[in-house]
Parts: sequence; structure tokens; C-alpha cells
Amino acid sequence: MPDKTIVCKDCNKEFVFTEGEQEFYKEKGFQNEPLRCPECRKARKQERRSNSRDFRH
Repeated sequence: MPDKTIVCKDCNKEFVFTEGEQEFYKEKGFQNEPLRCPECRKARKQERRSNSRDFRH
């Protein structure tokens, strides 16, 4: 599997989906490639965490 260049759906920057990452996704059974770059994935994850804390109070 060669590395793939993907365009982030949030910031439109290109990022590389490496062979190692592709193998990891395959091992985990993920069907889809990532749609967001690592920076946007991290930001989205933090946003979801802060939103879930709001619902508990």
C-alpha cells in the first residue's frame, strides 16, 4: 500500500495517509479513510469532549 495524499474536509489542507496508518485502520476494521488531517481530528476530538462535559452538569 503506497502512501495516499488526502485533502482535509475541514481545512482543505493536504495530508499524507501513510502506509502504516492504512495498516492500522485495516487492523482495526475501519472501512473508511480519514476525512480530516491530524490537527483537525485532534481539534474535533477536544470539541466533542468539552461538549460532552457540558451535558453532564
